[in-house]
Amino acid sequence: MSEIIEKSENLVTDLLSNELGQNYLYHNLRHTQRVVKNTKVLIENTPGLTEEEKEDIMVAAWFHDTGYVSDPGSHEEASVRMVSEFLKEQGFSKDRIGRIGNIIMATKMESDPDFLTGQILRDADSSHLARESYVDITELLRQELKLTGQADYTSKAWRTENIKLLSTGHHYFTDYALEQWQPGKDNNLRVLLEEEKKDQKRGKKEKIKARYKYEFSDRGIQTMYRITLNNHLRLSSIADTKANILLSVNAIIISVALSNLIPKLDNPSNKFLVIPTMVFLLFSVISIIFAIMSTRPNVTKGEFSPEEVEKKKVNLLFFGTFHSMPYEQYEQALGKLIKSNDDIYEALTRDLYYLGKVLARKYRLLRMTYMVFLIGTVISVITFIVAYSYYQG
Repeated sequence: MSEIIEKSENLVTDLLSNELGQNYLYHNLRHTQRVVKNTKVLIENTPGLTEEEKEDIMVAAWFHDTGYVSDPGSHEEASVRMVSEFLKEQGFSKDRIGRIGNIIMATKMESDPDFLTGQILRDADSSHLARESYVDITELLRQELKLTGQADYTSKAWRTENIKLLSTGHHYFTDYALEQWQPGKDNNLRVLLEEEKKDQKRGKKEKIKARYKYEFSDRGIQTMYRITLNNHLRLSSIADTKANILLSVNAIIISVALSNLIPKLDNPSNKFLVIPTMVFLLFSVISIIFAIMSTRPNVTKGEFSPEEVEKKKVNLLFFGTFHSMPYEQYEQALGKLIKSNDDIYEALTRDLYYLGKVLARKYRLLRMTYMVFLIGTVISVITFIVAYSYYQG
């Protein structure tokens, strides 16, 4: 990997991880990484490219969707502006910057690039059209359009749009994509056409029933809950990791102080170290206490009453509410829950809410731990300087 590609990867990864809105379920870091991966595949299977052209395509692949951070409506143009500023800082020539910008502009839906480097990125950006998981991926895009206020498609209208795209609105350019990806794209089109045909054959009663059922089984809602729950769990894991780091650091500090520093304090020449050492150890102990509190699990009784189930005051999806109960009683309560999609979504919402409450507590304590550690370090250094100056004077 060349230096410029590595710098592009680091910059874009940080940008999309920290500054991109959470509503971008499709155009996010995962999408960019997938495009980069498929760009590499196309480059490896396209003879005649110079090393500079390969590098240009890879840089464009990393930056092609960064414009969603600042200007979603014209994200290609915004991406070009962003990569241009970056490449100017790296000393790239104006002509080369222009070529990389043209490669990014080739990803616009209405574009029809007639140059190979743009065709490669355009095909890589459209590689998901051939994947077996195409329906799930495009559902993320539908939800993104809705959450960002760009469009609100029904499932049927969205399927129609996808049929148009796969049949007439898109075509691959490179030989590799035509040979390897076109069959998968054609198969996805057949699946959508078959679904449309079946839907047309249903009677009015069946269509009403299907629409009613869809309200409760909307794949987008399930995706939203799945992603949000995963995000909560990942944030909880990050908080625990940070707390463990602080525990380890402060434990090492205390161990070093106890073994090497404190035994020397009885020496009159080291008398000035007594107060700074005690202050440092005090703040280290406080930091350890807060870190332990942030990761300490809450002990619950693990039982619930039938009345709590009827009044929906218990979270059946959290182990802490049922770990002490007989299996038959829990199975009966869960059986009542899964009979209604409304109750299922309500239970998931409740689970999300209480996970959020736990996360809020963790991060509040973790923030306090970092502040205590920081303040303690600063005060200890100041105390050392003052004590040293006093005893030397």
